[in-house]
Amino acid sequence: MLDPDWVRAHHAEFDVFHLHFGFDAQTSQQLSLLVQALRRYRKPLVYTVHDLRNPHQTDPASHDAALDVLVPAADRLITLTPGAAAEIERRWNCAAAVLPHPHVVERHRLSQSRPHSDRFRVGVHAKSLRPNMSLLPVVRVLTEAVADLPDAELQVNIHCEVGEPGTHAYAPEVLKQLSEFADSQLLRLHVHDYFGDDQLWDYLTGLHLSVLPYAFGTHSGWLEACHDLGTTVAAPSCGFYAEQRPCLSYGHTMHDGLDASSLRTAVQEAYRTRPHWRATVAERAAERARVAAAHREIYRQLSG
Repeated sequence: MLDPDWVRAHHAEFDVFHLHFGFDAQTSQQLSLLVQALRRYRKPLVYTVHDLRNPHQTDPASHDAALDVLVPAADRLITLTPGAAAEIERRWNCAAAVLPHPHVVERHRLSQSRPHSDRFRVGVHAKSLRPNMSLLPVVRVLTEAVADLPDAELQVNIHCEVGEPGTHAYAPEVLKQLSEFADSQLLRLHVHDYFGDDQLWDYLTGLHLSVLPYAFGTHSGWLEACHDLGTTVAAPSCGFYAEQRPCLSYGHTMHDGLDASSLRTAVQEAYRTRPHWRATVAERAAERARVAAAHREIYRQLSG
């Protein structure tokens, strides 16, 4: 769908072209050709700016170049937080509508009870070591913070491919360090394949605090899932996570590095107050209806 030839072949089948993700492999020149094809067939472009900094790319240059094409070309822009909208206004002098991200957990799970636990469990899910993760510095601080709390434990999850030579995520030194922490009883390490949805929701509901070890980024679907399930999140100060949903914050950016003290404070606050930030079924249903209505109106205005 990002190929001008696809637009040429299918332009009679759609009214609005709405882009969210999926253009990581396109060059800015290729995206310019896409925009030209949409203009040729008078198809309006809507772009939801989820990422002002791509979490999958260490070097921001290619994503910045893509944004320099897409943002000014869009007939309507949407983003998730006021901070992101302000950044879009500052960088491109373009206005973006702010609409919340709808729920990501299925409705039937939104109202399920959380399991009881006598232990306070802090979790870090390293996944496949996405480039925006600064994992080991965060884990080192957490081992110290959790050790000071009675009946608390640290759980680190990571995908099997981190230990498999030839995979893009292969990082044996990271896995070795985590294993040493586990051998020293500083954390529980779970190495596993990708979770399915139900496995992921079960994992999240088993945590009291989920720590996002990001050094750069913008918004988070993980944060949305935690809000659906009632799991408190400690999010870094980079990006606009704190504007997205209620969460605890700690200092962590590419420029300034990790503020260990603020991370320890976030863990202590979660342990002491046990925040209960969870969406209700009614709230998420009403929110989703508002988001749908806003999209419908945008589409109506552009295609009417």
